[in-house]
Amino acid sequence: MRQKVRGGNCGNRFFVGLMLFHLSIRDVVLIERLELDFQRGLSVLTGETGAGKSILLDALGLATGARADASLVREGAERASVSAGFELPEEHAVRDQLGDQGIETNGEPVILRRVLSADGKSRAFANDHAISIGLLRDIGAKLVEVHGQFDSQRLMRPESHRTLLDSFSGKPDEFNNVRATYVAWREAMARRVAAIADVEKTRSDEGFLRFAVQEMAELAPQPGEEIELSDKRKIMMHSEKLVEALADAERQLEGENAVDKALQSTLRALEQARVYADGKFDDVISSFESAYNEVLEGMGQLQRLSTQVISDPAELEAAEERLFALRAMARKHQVSVEGLSTLKSEFEQRLGCVEDSTQRVTELEREEKKARESFVEAAESIRKVRYIAGAKLDQAVNEELAALKLERARFHTYLEPLKETEWNEFGMDRVAFLVATNPDSAPGPINKIASGGELARFMLALKTVLATADPVPSLVFDEADAGIGGAVAAAVGSRLARLGKGTQVLVVTHSPQVAAKGDHHWRVTKALRTISGRVDEKILTTVESLDISARQEEIARMLAGAKVTDEARAAAKRLLVGSEP
Repeated sequence: MRQKVRGGNCGNRFFVGLMLFHLSIRDVVLIERLELDFQRGLSVLTGETGAGKSILLDALGLATGARADASLVREGAERASVSAGFELPEEHAVRDQLGDQGIETNGEPVILRRVLSADGKSRAFANDHAISIGLLRDIGAKLVEVHGQFDSQRLMRPESHRTLLDSFSGKPDEFNNVRATYVAWREAMARRVAAIADVEKTRSDEGFLRFAVQEMAELAPQPGEEIELSDKRKIMMHSEKLVEALADAERQLEGENAVDKALQSTLRALEQARVYADGKFDDVISSFESAYNEVLEGMGQLQRLSTQVISDPAELEAAEERLFALRAMARKHQVSVEGLSTLKSEFEQRLGCVEDSTQRVTELEREEKKARESFVEAAESIRKVRYIAGAKLDQAVNEELAALKLERARFHTYLEPLKETEWNEFGMDRVAFLVATNPDSAPGPINKIASGGELARFMLALKTVLATADPVPSLVFDEADAGIGGAVAAAVGSRLARLGKGTQVLVVTHSPQVAAKGDHHWRVTKALRTISGRVDEKILTTVESLDISARQEEIARMLAGAKVTDEARAAAKRLLVGSEP
């Protein structure tokens, strides 16, 4: 059987795209099929004990990352499934978080879904994309906050107290400043540590560097020297053959048939005949003159080459030693011979750093000290802000506690200085919210001090004061009225209604005073399942949206018990009329 329930429209509240608008439940404990459409404002769920109100909260918790338990799967079903739909502004952090996972939700609701198998295994989805349970839990904490007789809610986790107090203070610029000065201090510290590490490493290499620089200075490699020595060595190794070839060439050019003499004789003959040739010999004479000059130049080069070719073994040995020494040093330092000069300059620069290291580290230490002082100054400033905000928060929460019949209880914001090793981008303090239920008792963590009946009221008081500082789209209160009645229950209802003006609130209640404050009212009941008009033996939880007449009857039942009297109906009517805005 599928049941779809829409909330009533008993009040006019204004929200901007920030709420839980739908909950779909399949096969969870006593719920077979249930569709709930949520409205803005304060919604109340009532019903007799054991009707299944807690099942709805369990289902919502499942969809938002709560621990899964196989016992939640309805008997006979293979799996349970819950989907929760949220309307969120485009700039909401959850959209950004999903976007980082490649899940774009622009212009769409965010739909969280959890599937729990009968064997206890579960899977999580966001807009039909598989996500981790951890991510679902993180997202769920930003969308729904449950307050009840347990200690799992976020307001009770110490790590969130500093964030809440800082937000309550209304001084974002000062907290941004302390974060910036902390980052600057840590960066200055990192630079100093890195400089010291570099100096220590360089100093450990100082002996090697000095020896290497001296060795290279003695060798004094010159640019292009390797190529020059290599060419010289090659010539010297073949000097005998080269000398013989040059000598043979000279013999061919000398003697009776020497080329230069033949060309010279030719030119004389042509010059003598030029006067009779009427200029016709000019070109040929010019050609032979060029040839004669080229021959003379070639013969001169042969003579010069003959003097350059050295066949002295001692000089060859010296050239080879120099070449091999250069190459050996290059291999030693894993560079080319041409790179030895550059390497020498680098080594000299590193040695210079060693000599300047003390001054450099001293300078960085001064910078770090100055950055630390800036951080401490900023952190001390926000400490004062926190003390002032803490005092205001204490006063406001304690006023709420008095109205909630916890007048002997005391709420206290505690600031504990951190050790310097624990300082962080948020300052130098640890913030904790503590309570004492009696004036004579020492304050302690709320979940350690408060009883089950007091816990929800503590959370209601704190949440009422922190509503604007800690906006969460949907708040759920599970029996915040436990153990109270009359005027105190009315005070609880009034505060829930006040919260409902700024955020969506869902409350499970047994109090008629609280139920009367709701903008929307659902009744949760258990009934035998009906299939095609026939009653089945299966008992299922159902949810019914109540109109004004049904609300009056339900509140009368809550006032009178099993037998609803006319007096109870009249009292219920007065409660509803008194709750109208």
